[in-house]
Amino acid sequence: MNGVIERYRLPEMEKIWSDENCFQQMLQVELHVCEAMKDMGKLDKERYEEIVDKAGFDLQRIREIEAVTKHDIAAFLQAVAEHIGEENAKYLHWGMAASDVLDTAMAVQMRQAVDLILGKLYQMRDLLSELAKKHKYTLMVGRSHGIHAEPLSFGLKMVVWMNENERTIRRLQAARYSVAVGKVSGAVGAYAHIDPFVEEHVCRRMDLRPASASSQILQRDRHAELLLALALLGSTLDKFATDIRTLERTEIAEVSEPLAAGEIRSSALPHKVNPVKAERISGLARVLRGNAVAALENVTLWDERDMTHSSAERIIVQDSCLLADYMLQLMIDTLSTIEIDREQMEYNLDMTRGLIFSQRVLMALMERGVLRDRAYDIVQRNAVAAYRDKTDFAYYLLQDKEFMSYISADELDSLFDYEYYMKNLDYIYRRVGIF
Repeated sequence: MNGVIERYRLPEMEKIWSDENCFQQMLQVELHVCEAMKDMGKLDKERYEEIVDKAGFDLQRIREIEAVTKHDIAAFLQAVAEHIGEENAKYLHWGMAASDVLDTAMAVQMRQAVDLILGKLYQMRDLLSELAKKHKYTLMVGRSHGIHAEPLSFGLKMVVWMNENERTIRRLQAARYSVAVGKVSGAVGAYAHIDPFVEEHVCRRMDLRPASASSQILQRDRHAELLLALALLGSTLDKFATDIRTLERTEIAEVSEPLAAGEIRSSALPHKVNPVKAERISGLARVLRGNAVAALENVTLWDERDMTHSSAERIIVQDSCLLADYMLQLMIDTLSTIEIDREQMEYNLDMTRGLIFSQRVLMALMERGVLRDRAYDIVQRNAVAAYRDKTDFAYYLLQDKEFMSYISADELDSLFDYEYYMKNLDYIYRRVGIF
C-alpha cells in the first residue's frame, strides 16, 4: 500500500500536507494571537518576545502526548508549552477553540496547495497552446459516437482542450478565494472570550480573509467547493486521457505515449505500448470524484459543529490535492512528449473513401434548390452503397443520374476539398487568444 501512496505523491505537495507544515501553521496562528494580544495591551512586549523566541515543537513529542490525550490540538499545545515554559504557556490559546487553530492552519495549507496546482495548470495551458499552434493545419478526421464525421485539425482539438483548461483555472481561482479564510472566534463563533481584532490580525498576518460569520468551525461548503473543483479538474484530465487512449488504439494509431529506454508496458506481450499514463489518470479521476461526494456530505453537521467531518476530511482534502497534483504532472509529461503521426492521420482521413464529405455534398444539393429531405435521401443512398462496397463515394455520386442533374463533375471534385474545413481556424484561434 505504501508503494501506491508514494507513486502519486510529489515532494512539493507532500511538504504542504506534512505534519510538520500543519503544526507549523498552527504555531503561527497561536503566535499571531499572542501578537494581537500584545498590540491590545493584554500581553507584555517582553513576554511576547520571549514566547516567540522559545516557541517550537517536536513532532515525536506531540505524538507521544497524543497517545495519552487522544486529542491532537491538546497534544500540540502541551508540546509547545514545554518549549516556552509554564508561565508563558498560559497565554497560548487564550479564549480559543481547537478549530480556531486547526481550521485556520488548514486554510493556509489549502491555499498553498491550490497555488501549486494552479501553477501546473498554467504550465499545461502553455503546452496546449504550443500544440495548437504547431498542429493548426495538421488534418485528422473528427469523430462523433466513435464514427468518422468530418475533417478537423489536431490543433483545433488542442484549442478545445485549452479552452476547457481555462475554465478549470477559473474554478480553482474561485475555490481558492473561498477556502483562503480563517476564523478565531471561539467555541460557537460569538467572540465571547476573544476580541474580533485578534481574528482580523491573525488572518491578515496569514494572508487570509476573516470569515464574515462562523460557528465553532469554518463552514464546510468552502471545502466542498474546493473538492468539487478538483473533481472537475480530474474529469477534464480524464477526458483528455480518454481521447489520448482512443487515438492510441491500434486501429487508429494517430498519437502515442513514447516508450522510454528499458520501459516495459506489458509483462506478457513485448510488442505492446500501453497508454499507462493516460489510464492512470482516468483511474485516479474516479477517486477525486468520490472524494467530492464525501466533501458534500461534510457540509451537513449538527448545530455549531460535530466531528463527523473531521475524520473524512483528514483523508479527502490532502489526498485530493495530492492526486490532482500528480495527475496534472502525468498529463504535463504526456503532452510534453506525445508523438503525433501525421501520416496515420492522413491515412485515416481517407479510410472511408470520401464519406466524410457527405454534409458538404448535401449542402451543395440544397444550394441548388433541392429540398432537404430529398437531398438527404440522394446523398445517403450513395453513401450507404459506397460504404457497403468499399468504393469511393464520389464514384457512386457520378453514377447517380439524379444527383448529376444538379452537380457537374468539376463541381463535385471541388466538394472533396480538405482546405474548405480550415477556413475559419484563424477566427477560432483569435477568439481563444492564440495568435
